[in-house]
Amino acid sequence: MLRIALPIRLFILIGLQLSPLFAQPKPPRTRFLADSAALDAIIITGSLKPESKHSSPIAIEVYTPTFLRKNPSTNLFEALQNIHGVRPQVNCNICNTGDIHINGLEGPYTMVLIDGMPLVSGLSSVYGLSGIPSAMIERLEIIKGPASALFGSEAVGGLIHVVTKKASSAPRYHFEHFSTSHGEINTDLGFKHTLTKRLSLLTGINHFYFQQRLDQNRDQFTDVALQHRLSIFQKWQYQRPFNRNFQWATRFYTEDRWGGDVLWTPQDRGKTSRYGESIYTQRYELYGQYQLPVTLPMNLSVSATSHHQNSVYGATPFLANQSIFFGQLTAHPTLKQADILIGISWRYTQYRDNTAVNKGSAISNGHLPGVFAQWEKLLPKDRKILMGMRVDHHPVHGPIFTPRIALKHKLLHNTVRWNLGSGFRVVNVFTEDHAALTGARTVVLNPNLQPEKSMNINVQLLRTATWKRQTRITREFSAFYTHFQNRILPNYNVNPNEIHYDNLQGYAYSRGISGKLDVQTHRITLSVGATWMNVSVVQHSIATRPLLTEKLNGTMSLSWKIPQSAWQMDYTSSVCSPMALPLLGPLDPRPPFSPWWALHNVQFTLGQKQDLQLFFGVKNLFNFTPARSTPFLIARSADPFDKGVTFDSQGNPIPSSDNPYALTFDPSYVYAPNQGRRFFLGFRMSLNQ
Repeated sequence: MLRIALPIRLFILIGLQLSPLFAQPKPPRTRFLADSAALDAIIITGSLKPESKHSSPIAIEVYTPTFLRKNPSTNLFEALQNIHGVRPQVNCNICNTGDIHINGLEGPYTMVLIDGMPLVSGLSSVYGLSGIPSAMIERLEIIKGPASALFGSEAVGGLIHVVTKKASSAPRYHFEHFSTSHGEINTDLGFKHTLTKRLSLLTGINHFYFQQRLDQNRDQFTDVALQHRLSIFQKWQYQRPFNRNFQWATRFYTEDRWGGDVLWTPQDRGKTSRYGESIYTQRYELYGQYQLPVTLPMNLSVSATSHHQNSVYGATPFLANQSIFFGQLTAHPTLKQADILIGISWRYTQYRDNTAVNKGSAISNGHLPGVFAQWEKLLPKDRKILMGMRVDHHPVHGPIFTPRIALKHKLLHNTVRWNLGSGFRVVNVFTEDHAALTGARTVVLNPNLQPEKSMNINVQLLRTATWKRQTRITREFSAFYTHFQNRILPNYNVNPNEIHYDNLQGYAYSRGISGKLDVQTHRITLSVGATWMNVSVVQHSIATRPLLTEKLNGTMSLSWKIPQSAWQMDYTSSVCSPMALPLLGPLDPRPPFSPWWALHNVQFTLGQKQDLQLFFGVKNLFNFTPARSTPFLIARSADPFDKGVTFDSQGNPIPSSDNPYALTFDPSYVYAPNQGRRFFLGFRMSLNQ
């Protein structure tokens, strides 16, 4: 702590001396912070065409770079911690991979788009949210509920759309760098270059380096996975006559991630000498959008991704390659003052791995063609209705139909949005549970798995008012219900060394309510949000809550522009209620439920302009780690290859003097980040010359 405390003290003293240089003229009392731009942002997720968030009948949440800068993060996965109803879930105590839960639904139900392209799915969903350069992000658009009517498979429970900047809105140069007292070093570099009068290039580079072995809970295993990551993003834009769109982009991503025994060396990779989880990842992305030179607005979108993974979990190798090709053609005719969207899409997935499930053979999900149509009309009194449907044809499951309808109207000064839609997800040969890849358990798949289907209804009430011409107050209330059929669930109880996947013989649902309050003045921005949810799986008339599913989560952020200075303070926090945890048997001494837990962060920023800002602060202010409330996190960390475990004739572990709780090695007992308090210090700079 001393290493970082002295630089921060010096930073504060220098900042106090330099603060007049960063100061701006006193803002008018009607001025709001940049966060207010999210209220009237131009969005594209709801209908695949630009429209204002206010006029859209689809309930969409928008988050700007100002939101991301309140708690600088090394990746987008961590940054989503501060959005209520959206929770990054860590799935492994060793390699720290995870997924995104929306309204209590697991990661496979969340689709991630980049500029409208489904680039992050399947195998890459674990890593796809890492390494997106923050300098390239224009905004995040989030839909909580199915969006398969437009985007097809996997958009079952929610959608996260990462919209990158255009060259016209990006600074000429952008540089951001920060490091933490734990030794994390994160650097973002962005720049644009005009190659010709019509062709411009936007480049973003992210580099993350962390190689400090931490073992604060003294179990001889790393608390946080070591990582070395590089991501290079380039976006090309060509100016065409009549402002027709023509852009294409590429991204290269590579990562070396490792966690395990603190004495592990690369020479132990794949051996039983010391346990380690070593993951080498390389990923290539290419996508483009082209507006056809015809009178009718028509857009062609294409993308191709290639994901290569070379992983070792102890002595168990996992070698996988996944390629996804996607194409979509849309048209936007106008008919009788109504907007029409019609389109066709095609998706092809090829996958290969070395697991016993696939036996090293090339697996192809085949061709997944689809057609969709949407009708949107503005009605009197600022009302709007939207209706759409989609039909996809799967080579195994046949045609899959997904409709949706949305309505926006006014009620007692509130904007009311009604959204009703369905979603689906086809069988994915890649396992969606990280525990299956740790070497601790074997995956058993039912060969007759059917596609999951969901039906969702969502009601949102939104009201924005101005008080005394200097305070903007926005109140939002939502209620949601999602019903699942054929839900695919892992069963850990058949055999402690196996995970069985099968369709649920029953149904499942996620229902709940959420609320959010935003208050903005010319100096203070306060945002408080909370989501209560009831997620249950019903079999034989008995409802049970899935593992790692909370009933309540909430977030709060407070920004304060300190008077008579160029300083700003940002406080962010997230809280989560108890959730059921995966135990290994009736003798397992660890608590079956997590406690209430929360993460708090504080940041001080010098410089209210975008061209130069210096910042420092504390992450996880109260030093919470899940190890505090349990005797151990990783089961049998001293015997990761189960050499001292005694099994019965059916393969079940039995108690012994060395193993009184009848446990096997397992790192899946995790519900929160295991990284304690850390200080950070950094700066960001933008130049337009």
